[in-house]
Amino acid sequence: MSKWPWLAFIDILLIILFALLGRREHEHGLAISGILITALPFIIGYAIATGLSRPWISINKLWPTGILIWLGTVVLGVAVRLLMGHTAAISFVIVTFVVLAIFLLGRRAVSTLIAKRSQQQKA
Repeated sequence: MSKWPWLAFIDILLIILFALLGRREHEHGLAISGILITALPFIIGYAIATGLSRPWISINKLWPTGILIWLGTVVLGVAVRLLMGHTAAISFVIVTFVVLAIFLLGRRAVSTLIAKRSQQQKA
């Protein structure tokens, strides 16, 4: 069985965590519906970027796939957010780039380390 759907699910949970942390920081309330509405544009951006990346082959690759998925998630997510009538101040966009880089690229770095250690232990 392929691991990529589970890894995509983890990425989506990280995007939801990003929305939860942002809403908590700005005291917008932590209702599930509010968190999901905040996360939705970025989940859409992630889904598009990931779908284009052939995730069954490359979802764990940091370069170039991880970078492209991260950038696609942020750029498309901000665009969808604006289309939904929400704001996107430059400070929000910068924080979005940084936090989603830590989450999405960090998850790939950790996955790569775990895979390497697993291979070393088998050898």
